[in-house]
Amino acid sequence: MTITVLIIIIVITSLISLHAMKDDRVFNTLHFSAYRIKHNKEYYRFISNILIHADLPHLLFNMFSLYFLGEILEYFMQATYGILLGELHFLAIYLLGGLFANLFAYLRHQDDSSYRSVGASGAVSAVIFAAIIWAPDIELMLMFIPIPIPAYIFGPIYLAFEYFAHKKGNSGIAHDAHIGGAVLGIVYVLILNIDKGKEFIGHFI
Repeated sequence: MTITVLIIIIVITSLISLHAMKDDRVFNTLHFSAYRIKHNKEYYRFISNILIHADLPHLLFNMFSLYFLGEILEYFMQATYGILLGELHFLAIYLLGGLFANLFAYLRHQDDSSYRSVGASGAVSAVIFAAIIWAPDIELMLMFIPIPIPAYIFGPIYLAFEYFAHKKGNSGIAHDAHIGGAVLGIVYVLILNIDKGKEFIGHFI
């Protein structure tokens, strides 16, 4: 197996997450807290929460999603921009996705000392949607719809689900982070290559 940025992210995230599940000190140090960012100036929390997860199913779901979609995006980034620059673009999408996903939560919860969140879902969402915009013809599957769906259809369905789940609230899931990460992934690809956006829209007209 070739050691890529994707593999390194998965290994590091898995190791730190598993450790944090057993060590509350690590968990409490790394989780996202808008209140502590604002009032204690702990700015690292804007990104550190992507290294830890609430439990094993949470970790496995994110890492499997990251692996399957990340492998696709990493391939296209390398094929288009070369190995080094392609890997840097992939890493930037992942990290900026995690950061941007937390900005929404920060604006809403900066004075709420009880709010906290963990997980790489926003960063993973950025990778997923970057892959969808870059290659809208790939086929993906939803867990509750076990049939292949073209990415250009999967993307809007996923975003609609996240939007309505966010509006409904009280799910214990940071749907706004998923949306924020998705927006970053889309915008990043459009900045790299606006023609990818035109190709995506072309599937509907």
